[in-house]
Amino acid sequence: MIKTRKQLNERKEKARKVLRSLKRLIPNAEMALRYANNWELLVSVILSAQCTDKKVNEVTQKLFKKYKTLDDYVNADSKEFEKNIYSTGFYRNKTKNILASAKIVKETFGGKVPNTMEEILTLPGVSRKTANVVLGNAYGVVEGIAVDTHVIRLSRLLGLSNEKDPKKIEQDLMLILPKKEWFMFTYYMIEYGRKYCPARRHDHAKCPVRH
Repeated sequence: MIKTRKQLNERKEKARKVLRSLKRLIPNAEMALRYANNWELLVSVILSAQCTDKKVNEVTQKLFKKYKTLDDYVNADSKEFEKNIYSTGFYRNKTKNILASAKIVKETFGGKVPNTMEEILTLPGVSRKTANVVLGNAYGVVEGIAVDTHVIRLSRLLGLSNEKDPKKIEQDLMLILPKKEWFMFTYYMIEYGRKYCPARRHDHAKCPVRH
């Protein structure tokens, strides 16, 4: 938690330098998940919890051909759906959340994925991280910063936050980053983590943004 004006100013300056380096290193950072519409985006993001984007894309390539409409999810057999997404992990919970969300989207929101933070958070399995990703990519609505495992790890490593809780890290980042940078910051951090500073043990002194 940022406690003093001095600490805030120091973090803002650090964030400015980190962001400048990330933009130089990864000018073409973007969402890795593949989808054709807002509902498929939501499904992909829910599936991505504790799973790699690469694996999710492998699963959804078949899944989206089998379940083509929202009604296909509303009427889906849960056991069969579990088998379809098994390799993404936590398949029972993800199945329950996705199929329940399909019914809510149809019955409460007229078949459209909600476009506000308050409404989208009413869907089962939708955290602030999921909400930020979906709202930003689907509607250009930016109300926060999507904090995934890469953002958690690298924000702490680079001294942008000392917190461990994703919500508190998001609050810290929102204080020190200009709002116009919130949406892309997540994707810069994800790509940086993948290409330059992975979670596995390595020499951080060689990481290009570390200094």
